[in-house]
Amino acid sequence: MTEGKTGERIAKVIARAGLASRREAEVWIAAGRVAVNGKVIASPALNVTGADRIAVDGEPLRTRERTRLFLYNKPRGLVTTHSDPQGRPTIFRALPKNLPRLISVGRLDLNTEGLLLLTNDGGLARVLELPATGWLRRYRVRAFGRVTQEALERLRNGVNIGGVHYGSIEASLDRQQGSNVWLTFAVREGKNREVRKVLESLGLKVNRLIRVSFGPFQIGELADGAVEEVKTASLREQLGPLAAQAGCDFEAPIVEQEPPARHPDVRARNAREPRRMAGHKDVGRSSFEGRLRRPPHEDGSKSAHHDRKKRAPRDRRGGGPRPKYPRQK
Repeated sequence: MTEGKTGERIAKVIARAGLASRREAEVWIAAGRVAVNGKVIASPALNVTGADRIAVDGEPLRTRERTRLFLYNKPRGLVTTHSDPQGRPTIFRALPKNLPRLISVGRLDLNTEGLLLLTNDGGLARVLELPATGWLRRYRVRAFGRVTQEALERLRNGVNIGGVHYGSIEASLDRQQGSNVWLTFAVREGKNREVRKVLESLGLKVNRLIRVSFGPFQIGELADGAVEEVKTASLREQLGPLAAQAGCDFEAPIVEQEPPARHPDVRARNAREPRRMAGHKDVGRSSFEGRLRRPPHEDGSKSAHHDRKKRAPRDRRGGGPRPKYPRQK
């Protein structure tokens, strides 16, 4: 354990292992959940090296995995967090269970849909979130109201709203659809609710917001709620110099996640023979075979299904037999 400049900050090392973001790791440290060389630490102001033994909640810090990035088409109604105090559904509960522990690159609001980047590398997530990275975030927007292209062009110079400065914004008017307009919006900073606040300043109320791209990554034909991994070779190429800045590791192994174990009662039930209704030998056979094997009624007939009497056709409205009309000559 080193107090000087050698090694890396403990929170950064935990984030690179894919357990949490750096902020979350710092919260864990303050809560006394992290130990280094058998001693619980209380401050993230600590550098560690590969020789130090790190444990979280008593479990050794797992070996670092290969840096991976996933594209996720977030549906509306999901919160971008691992746990929500209000009990709302989160994106991480909706993801397939065989994925590694992932961190979101930034957030999308509850009612914002579209492309969300997910990674197992906290260092990469932090670098991609930085405004200095300057990756363009492009949105398709539907908003109630009317606006001119001239008003949108003025956003290129930035705008101040409520004491907050929003940098240069690229916006174009695509079409007017009834009382709504469709716009294409592109921002680089990605401040909290930036698109909605800027458009509100122009008298527009956003009723649908879809992120279609983040830097070089696009949503394309990715289905709603689907996840797709970016191949390592493509990821290395798209990140370029940012990979070194984030400290990405493209040579480490990929640890495949095991599917969640089923409850013992479910496993036992599946191992048994197919269940049959007590006292009925025909369950599991086809309906035709079952009817043939049913015992006859007391009056000797086979079943109510077989001895139905032919009835006069009834009018579809239930008003008795259909009237017979004379044939037209």
